[in-house]
Amino acid sequence: MSPRVHVRLTGTIEVGLPPEQAFSLFTPSGERVWAAGWDPQFPTLVVDETEPGTVFTTDHGGRSTIWTVVRREADTAIAYSRTTPGDRAGLVTVALQPSGGGSTVTVGYDLTALVPDADHALQEFAHHYPAFLAEWRDAIAAFIAAPHDGGAHDARP
Repeated sequence: MSPRVHVRLTGTIEVGLPPEQAFSLFTPSGERVWAAGWDPQFPTLVVDETEPGTVFTTDHGGRSTIWTVVRREADTAIAYSRTTPGDRAGLVTVALQPSGGGSTVTVGYDLTALVPDADHALQEFAHHYPAFLAEWRDAIAAFIAAPHDGGAHDARP
């Protein structure tokens, strides 16, 4: 058996909110406000979805991904283990630092293909990672700029 593809990707985006406000945009439910199609489902009642050990699932393109919060530092960092059975597994990290315009957000994906059929897709993901993060940046900026009703996931000041 030949080794599977493994990628370690890191990039940064700027978010026009300070870390204490921007952090919520990278929580499971917080991503709903800016990430099209993102709809985490929690198998149990959750009081604090950023608590390490919290499990949720997402569906994308007919594939279910299992996520577990593995680390959280209030307003500054969160890390998730993610496994898409029959595809890929690894760690996703988000770290926020204050910057002149709000926050510099460092996003890391450390992923391994689980089966030969996943190798090419993971290589493609790595190739398009800068564009992927640019989509995040643009979607978050659009959310921040849009008028809001002040609901529970309104991260704007």
